[in-house]
Amino acid sequence: MRTVDLHERRARLARRHRLAPPHRARDVVDAATSLVALHGTDPATVYLSARSRVEDMAVEDMERALYVDRSLVKHLAMRRTLWVLPREALASAQAAASLRVADRERRRLVADVERAGLHRDGTGWLAAAGEQVLTVLSDRREASWADLRAAVPLLEGSITYGEGKSWGGQSPVGPRVLWVLSAEGRIVRATNDGAWTVARHRWATTASWLGETIRQRTEAEGVADLVQRWLRAFGPGTEADLKWWLGTTLTAVRRALADVHAVEVDLDGRTGYLAADDLEPVAPADPWAALLPPLDPTTMGWYEREWYLGAHRSQVFDSTGNAGPTAWWDGRVVGGWRIGESGEVVVQLLEDVGRDGRDALEGEAGRLTAWLAGVRVLPRFPSPLSKTLSADT
Repeated sequence: MRTVDLHERRARLARRHRLAPPHRARDVVDAATSLVALHGTDPATVYLSARSRVEDMAVEDMERALYVDRSLVKHLAMRRTLWVLPREALASAQAAASLRVADRERRRLVADVERAGLHRDGTGWLAAAGEQVLTVLSDRREASWADLRAAVPLLEGSITYGEGKSWGGQSPVGPRVLWVLSAEGRIVRATNDGAWTVARHRWATTASWLGETIRQRTEAEGVADLVQRWLRAFGPGTEADLKWWLGTTLTAVRRALADVHAVEVDLDGRTGYLAADDLEPVAPADPWAALLPPLDPTTMGWYEREWYLGAHRSQVFDSTGNAGPTAWWDGRVVGGWRIGESGEVVVQLLEDVGRDGRDALEGEAGRLTAWLAGVRVLPRFPSPLSKTLSADT
């Protein structure tokens, strides 16, 4: 069995994730494709993740890909997470993950509105509300949530959650209708009414936004394609890594690994997998530094993360598993970063990385400060480290 040690795993990460300077992506679409997709839950992450991998990237480059060329698409997919997917991966994500998400969200929403007494026939209400939304969006129109709520009275209503608890409140049901429709592939997040750091998207039908409906694939075909893409970007990895990343079953992962003829490799005593045509050893990359945003695909790419996190998991991940801003030196997370009061990016080290590492990370901080040009980006899911008020530099 071929052995892939820590050094090679880190060399693959540096090259495949476009983080080592000689291996930067050509453009934002190339960056997204190299990582299968970009995380889109935090709107700023999409831009910051691409900026870390594309030389001289501007905000306008990402906006052109999202809203003009539409070569990248925001879509609810794996693990009920919002992703920014290359068009070529959309059909596989829809078949492998989105339809499962849609089914689960549909059943939950129907049960919730019936339990709350909002609608006796939750299934009928959801179908009618969805059709009315599609009618509003017909003729290639776009509409914000406020526009849709005003035009479709069936979207009104809220459900009480956590009654009597400090964290309780009211949850509107209307946005959940849109989530179901989007996961079904019928509508899509179109243009954004806000700055690049906020999500104020308008909705459109998928057919009008993309000029076509999403191509139908079987679930097995979709899972196999995504597994192959993941292996090329993140491999080697384990069954547990793939099961978590896809948000699917172990059975589906094993079937897909067999379908793509993945090859078993030894990962320090654990069984990992590589794509069948990707078995050649990868040479080390020169030391590199990166400041990655919260929920970056690299930080979130594996379930078993000790090989690049070490002892820092509790500092850079929150209690629900969301990664905060991370500082990387030569293939490992060595700390985080935050934006100071005056707008400068401040590195927060959790270990001694030596003079070369410190200088490289400070250089990255200066470049990111200049790129942000005074824009304050606050993490949507702050990690314990990013909450601290002082920086260990």
